[in-house]
Amino acid sequence: MKLSEYASYDGLGLAELVKRGEVTPEELTALACEAIRLLNPQLNVMAVSMQELAEKESKSALPNGPFTGIPFLVKDSTLHAAGVPLNSGSRLGEGMIYPYDSEMMRRFRQAGLVTLGSTTAPEFGFNVTTEAVLYGPTRNPWNPDRSPGGSSGGSAAAVAAGIVPIAHANDGGGSIRIPAACSGLVGLKPTRGRTPNGPDNGEVLSGLGIQFAVTKTVRDTAALLDAVAGPDPGAYAWAERPNRPFSAELAEEPGRLRIAWTGKPFSGTPVDAECLRVLHETVGLCEELGHELVEVLPEVDYEALFVATMHIWAANTYHGIERLAKALNRKPSEHNLEATILKAYQYGATLTAHDLLNALDISAQASRSVGRFFEQYDVLLSPTIASVPFPLGELNANNPDIDLRSWTEQVFTRAPFTSLFNTTGQPAVSLPLGWSADGLPIGMQFAGRFADEATLLRLSAQLEAARPWNHKRPVIHAASSQ
Repeated sequence: MKLSEYASYDGLGLAELVKRGEVTPEELTALACEAIRLLNPQLNVMAVSMQELAEKESKSALPNGPFTGIPFLVKDSTLHAAGVPLNSGSRLGEGMIYPYDSEMMRRFRQAGLVTLGSTTAPEFGFNVTTEAVLYGPTRNPWNPDRSPGGSSGGSAAAVAAGIVPIAHANDGGGSIRIPAACSGLVGLKPTRGRTPNGPDNGEVLSGLGIQFAVTKTVRDTAALLDAVAGPDPGAYAWAERPNRPFSAELAEEPGRLRIAWTGKPFSGTPVDAECLRVLHETVGLCEELGHELVEVLPEVDYEALFVATMHIWAANTYHGIERLAKALNRKPSEHNLEATILKAYQYGATLTAHDLLNALDISAQASRSVGRFFEQYDVLLSPTIASVPFPLGELNANNPDIDLRSWTEQVFTRAPFTSLFNTTGQPAVSLPLGWSADGLPIGMQFAGRFADEATLLRLSAQLEAARPWNHKRPVIHAASSQ
């Protein structure tokens, strides 16, 4: 198999070739490593390379899963793989190694995925671009002067460029959906409690964060969710199990859905004309497919929810940095933390238990209000982010002149539609349903009812069939690198 052929497949397509004996896991690992060698100097997607470990793993008796032998990368954030450094995008955390897999990583391995290393991420995930001081900027394969998004930007750029067909990602405010939108991928944030956080965390970011992946196709998303969903031992809360596999939903028509839609962010952030153009095109497409579209949005007290979210992020940033500093016997300072992250850490140290619990109460009130809205509508459609992929250098987390509130506003108003569904815990997916005049991907977000990934997956499959995207190739891609 040539590299150009490898890079044209999604994960299930490659897995089928492995099962038929047309290619071996060792050959796929070699091709992925070659893609890293050729493309990483241009894109800077790799945090840590584990090529020797991957080569050894690909030659071993791999589990019989839906993705047996398929090359895979993990994000340098939260999830840990035994023996792979977890730097959290930070000089403070550089070299942190866990001797065991987290539960989610164990399930990735059971699915048959072969891990080649980790991908770049912003420091502690607190950015919508991937430009950590530790690694430097990660570039978008559609235009290397643009951001691939964040915080799962390294994973998204690697998948978009054809280095791997699937990569781990996580999402505490949009960090799966934002890079999916910037990179032309499918990015599903599952329901809170759908995927495991153990054994070291109960709920990531006090319930805002969830682990999953970015993929090229809806079918890869559904098959991977089937492989990793469900509570881990001792989990105290989880999403209700579906009645049938998520992959089985793709063969079903979604029926006539009542879809709310909006191009108006709660924050009042202006939305680029090209994003609104694609939104209106998507509204028209959904109507052509037989759905009812209603222009309306839920009622949310934006200012109260913004402050609550900032407090949750700051409190968790403080806690995470303290835990990491203790484990590595290091002292947090301006020498090992970016300026805005240091401010979040310092602000988090001033918050009281009352502040955090009040933030969680405000979040719960917003969730109840949005839940009532979704009693009337099956899905809410919006742009994923408020602009086309933005130039690198616009969001500098190491700028000492920005206070924490201003920084948080810059981060969350870039993607003003995503973080609400981290608060509510509802599933939401970004789909690459449009393109700018100069060829940049534009993602549309579809949010569903709590624990109802099934409806989102059926609708996503219908939209993918009506407006395919997997044939499109960015300017930097493994298929054209030889």
